[in-house]
Amino acid sequence: MKIVIAGAGDMGYHLAEQLSFDNKDIVLIDTDKDVLDNVASHLDVLTIVGDSTSLEVLKNANVQDAAMLMAVTTSEKTNIVTAALAKQLGAKRVIARVRTHDYLLPDHEVYFNQIGIDNIISPTMLCSSEIKRMLKNSSFTDVFEFEEGKLNVVGITLDQYSTLVNKKISDMSTNPIFEDIRIIAIVRGQMTIIPRGNTIIRNNDHVFFISNKKAVESILDLLGQKKVTVTNVMIIGGDDMAYATALKLEKEYRVTLIHKDKERCKWLSERLDNTLVINGDYKNIELLIEEGLEEMQAFISVTESSETNIITSLTAKNHGVYKAIAHVDTREYIHISHSIGVDSLINKKLVAANQITRFLRKGNVEAVSGIHGVDAEFIQYVITKNNRVTRKSLKDLHFPDTAIVAGVIRGDEVFIPDGDFMLQIDDKTIVLALPTAKTALEKLFH
Repeated sequence: MKIVIAGAGDMGYHLAEQLSFDNKDIVLIDTDKDVLDNVASHLDVLTIVGDSTSLEVLKNANVQDAAMLMAVTTSEKTNIVTAALAKQLGAKRVIARVRTHDYLLPDHEVYFNQIGIDNIISPTMLCSSEIKRMLKNSSFTDVFEFEEGKLNVVGITLDQYSTLVNKKISDMSTNPIFEDIRIIAIVRGQMTIIPRGNTIIRNNDHVFFISNKKAVESILDLLGQKKVTVTNVMIIGGDDMAYATALKLEKEYRVTLIHKDKERCKWLSERLDNTLVINGDYKNIELLIEEGLEEMQAFISVTESSETNIITSLTAKNHGVYKAIAHVDTREYIHISHSIGVDSLINKKLVAANQITRFLRKGNVEAVSGIHGVDAEFIQYVITKNNRVTRKSLKDLHFPDTAIVAGVIRGDEVFIPDGDFMLQIDDKTIVLALPTAKTALEKLFH
C-alpha cells in the first residue's frame, strides 16, 4: 500500500513512523531538505524535496497510485490545495489538516467533499476533546472508553505505598476484584511492557487497567485513592488551543483563563460566554494564586512554550491542584510524562496522527486509539464469519507476545478474557498492541 505524506514535521514524522511498522510504501514530501534527511536517517521512507502544491512534485511522488495522501504541513492553505490536487490526480483517499474551527462544522464539511477532500482534521479541536475526556475521569492520567463506556481502560502511576508494588501479577488473581479488572500494560521508564503472570509491579510503574463500567471505581478502591470531582478549572494561554479548550469546558465547569496579551484577552472574552478571562502574566505565581489557583481542582497549561507549560503545571501541583495537564510541542517530552510529576502531557500533533492512522488499518478494524507516551495502541476489531480466530481459544491462537486481547464486547455483555476464552462472530475485540505486532494482527484478524 502506497502512502504519501505532505509535511515532515512532528505530525508527519509520527505518521511515517507508525506506518513504517506496517511495511507500507511511504513517500514523504517537504520543502526542507535538512528535515527530510533527518527523517530518512531514522525511517525507511522515500523523501522528496519540494512544494506539495506543485503538480510536478505530486506526480514525482506517484500520487496517482496512492491509497491515501495526508496533507499535514503547518499551512492550512497548502494542505487544502495539496489534498484537492492529489484527488484529481488519482489518490484514492485524501486527508487535510486544518486550523479554522468553522471548517469542521457538519454543514461546512460538504464543501470539502465537493472538491475531493475525504476528511479534514484539526489537531487543536481533537486535542481539546482529549483534554475534556481527561477531566471527566480526573483520578487517572489516561482514560479510554469503548462502546460508550461498556469497557474502560485507565492509567495511573503507582508509588511506593501502593499495595500492588513488588507483587507478581499471578499472585493478584486471588483478589475477587480481579474478576472485573485486569492489568494490560505497564510503562517503566521509556519501556512499554505487555505483562504476563510472572511480571512484577515496581515502584513508579505507570499501570493500565481494563474494567467494565461498574468496576472503574473498584480500581480506585484497590489503589486506596478517592474519586475527586472537578468543578473549577484554570487555563493558561490564549491561542487557538486555549480558546478551543475553554469553549468545550465552560458549559460543564467554572473556567478561569489567564493570558498575557490584552487584545487577545478582549477577543476571547467576546467569544467565551461562561469563562472568566483575565489579562496577566501566567508566569507570575502570585497572580495565579490571587486568581484562585489553590481553589482549582484542575490546571491546564496550553501556552506556546512546552517548558512553561510543564513548569507551571508542576507549580500548580505543588499548590494542591489535583489534576494538571500540560501541552507540549516536543514529542520526546511525552515519554517522560509519567515520571516528572505532571499528571498528563499531551501533544496535539500526535493526537491527530493517531486519529489519521485509524483510516488505514485492515482486518475489520472499527477504531484505533493511541496512548500518549506509550509505544502501543488499542485496536478494535470486529470478528467476521471468515475469521479463523473463532475456531480456537485465545491461548492456542499463537498471539504475538507484544499484544494482548484486553476485552471483548458481545452485544450487551462485556468480557475480560483469559486464555481459555473463545471469540464468536460479531464480537468486538479490543487488542492492545506494540508496533511490532501490527502485521501479525492484521493477518490474524483479516
